[in-house]
Amino acid sequence: MSRRTSIVILNWNGRQLLENFLPALVRNTPSDIAEIVVADNGSSDDSVTFLEKNYPFIRLIKFNINYGFAGGYNRALSEIDNDYVILLNSDVEVTPDWLTAPIEYLDANPDIVAVQPKILSYNNKTRFEYAGAAGGYLDMYGYPFCRGRIFTRLEKDDGQYNKPAEILWASGACMFIRCKDYFECGGLDEYFFAHQEEIDMCWRLRARGKKIVCLPQSTVYHVGGATLNTEHPQKTFLNFRNNLLLLYKNLPEQYFIRVFLFRFFADYLAALRFLFKGRPVNAWAVVKARWKFQRKKKDYREIRRTNMQKSVCQDLPNGIIKKSLLVNYSIIVSTPDFAIWENSFTFANNK
Repeated sequence: MSRRTSIVILNWNGRQLLENFLPALVRNTPSDIAEIVVADNGSSDDSVTFLEKNYPFIRLIKFNINYGFAGGYNRALSEIDNDYVILLNSDVEVTPDWLTAPIEYLDANPDIVAVQPKILSYNNKTRFEYAGAAGGYLDMYGYPFCRGRIFTRLEKDDGQYNKPAEILWASGACMFIRCKDYFECGGLDEYFFAHQEEIDMCWRLRARGKKIVCLPQSTVYHVGGATLNTEHPQKTFLNFRNNLLLLYKNLPEQYFIRVFLFRFFADYLAALRFLFKGRPVNAWAVVKARWKFQRKKKDYREIRRTNMQKSVCQDLPNGIIKKSLLVNYSIIVSTPDFAIWENSFTFANNK
């Protein structure tokens, strides 16, 4: 393999994470295969000083302000001229030979636009990690899930997902993607700032006929929640607002009334659930997210029109189930094992 790959880590006040995880990355990344790039998103800690002192051979891109996950990566990748780029979170531990299988797979399959490795938990390396697990899907109401992770329930890795599989979305925690396709689809949506922006981008890619694969021959370990913990109200706000926006941007017209009516009731039920659990700030975050979404829709009308025009299929892309995950999993199935009930899925445009 020639050096046609850039590994890009977006850093914001993550000096401790860099200190913990860069050694394994450097050790397991031959310089003749890939370059390592750290894009600093306006950190106020000593991240930049630490990098300049201890890793002078790592390419450093510095921004004056925090552009968020989406904006930071868009700006960083605009300075990359390699064929492939790897979006890698700063809290990911890579393993020996983690680069080989994904790069060889992309080389051999020009119709594959992006690849995700198997993502296991850094804190419990026998289990999958929330942000991506063994590849991501959606239900038609916008609820994300993965092979190995449904809602917050995580499976043990017993090799049940060790075969490559076509997926709807690859995790932004560790995503191998062709630079050309990244920018042709518009990159990450900067208004999202953080959370679910990679799902939105992958939906656009899939709708335009591109394929995305989870390749479990490569494994990484992810800490997760290093920026915002799962109960932080800002995370609740971003997840709900961004999820509604990705539906508005990408959902075919024939599903609009059904989906958004369902979400109206489901979201306010989620807000009530937060209230009953003694988390009123999170409940307000859900209400605020819906309000912000309604105000922002007008700015996305032209973007939605463009997405529909560029779609090669007027239905949902493969990787979206035509039923409610919330209803079928929470009420009917109630098992954390994706492998047991995946055969009951009716995937859109399943081939």
